[in-house]
Amino acid sequence: MELPAWSRQDGAGVRFEWGITGARALGPGCAAIVVVDVLSFTTSVSVAMDAGTCVYPYPARDRTAADFAAAHDARLAVGRSAMTAEQPWSLSPAALRRAPVPERLVLPSPNGSAISAAVDGVPVIAACLRNASAVGAWIAKHGWGTSDRPVGVIAAGEHWPGQDVLRPAIEDLVGAGAVIAVLADHGVGALSSEAMIARNAYTGIADVPGLITDCASGRELTAIGFGEDVAIAIEIDGSAVVPVLTDGVFSDAAA
Repeated sequence: MELPAWSRQDGAGVRFEWGITGARALGPGCAAIVVVDVLSFTTSVSVAMDAGTCVYPYPARDRTAADFAAAHDARLAVGRSAMTAEQPWSLSPAALRRAPVPERLVLPSPNGSAISAAVDGVPVIAACLRNASAVGAWIAKHGWGTSDRPVGVIAAGEHWPGQDVLRPAIEDLVGAGAVIAVLADHGVGALSSEAMIARNAYTGIADVPGLITDCASGRELTAIGFGEDVAIAIEIDGSAVVPVLTDGVFSDAAA
């Protein structure tokens, strides 16, 4: 389905939207798309790539993911609760830090990974609080973020339990705002109204780590025993990797 013209935020150099539909709305008119899924897909990508792993996003955590991993001679990340000694890789950034470092990893996710895989024809960049400054600087260096070469920043959001309904997640709004704030600091823009709101959501918070820890998604992970994942996600600018999706795999464009 073709989305209406008003949804594209035409005229702005930096644009902001939510979820897979937002990515499809902005993608065709942008020079690049930035996907932000702080808890946990894009944070996991940054952690894996810090260790030298290339990451394949995969939109579904089902039996086809194993076939995809085998076809690419890659290890498969499983759900947090499905980790074993033989399969220690998951969407948990903390688990990825502890696990053996694979050369290639398939990282299934219905949020950030699905969005990454849904965008065609333009570079897709994985950003989080850990690498927002690196990503923003890299985009500015390439001259993207102008009205004729705009950048779309997509907050992945979550799904309500048991429902295929987007739950806007404030950690992704703040993470997207961090990237947009860096772009603005580099003179990139103008910002769309939506991008301004996201930027202000980041710059207007005195204690970003505290907010992420106490938000609904942070509380959810802590309650099920994955508070360490939240702690890694709030390592603000702790990584210099710039994961760019090329031929279906994220590799570090800053390397």
